[in-house]
Formats: sequence, C-alpha cells, structure tokens
Amino acid sequence: MHVAPVGGTAVQDHVALAEIELCGELIIAASTAREDRLSLESIDEVLRVAEERDAGSE
Repeated sequence: MHVAPVGGTAVQDHVALAEIELCGELIIAASTAREDRLSLESIDEVLRVAEERDAGSE
C-alpha cells in the first residue's frame, strides 16, 4: 500500500476541484427541486452559465 507523504506535497487540480464543487451544487439543487427534474434554466443558474458568458465577453 502506498500512502501520500504528510506535509502538503499533494498536487491539487483546480479544474477538477471546481468541477466537483459544481457537481455538488447540482446534486443539492436536484435534491431540493419541487419537480421531478431540474429545468434547463435551473441547471444554467446553478452552473452560473450567464455569469461565465458575461465574464467571457469582457
């Protein structure tokens, strides 16, 4: 068995961490949804699509 050394030498993939956070937010939104499924608009809101689109156009 290989164990990572202690002392903060683990490499963090910031893109993967951001994706995991967004997936968690989608799961929370889906679990609290009043309907069977999230609408496309709700998914876009959770994923902050409009914010990213606005930031990309600047």
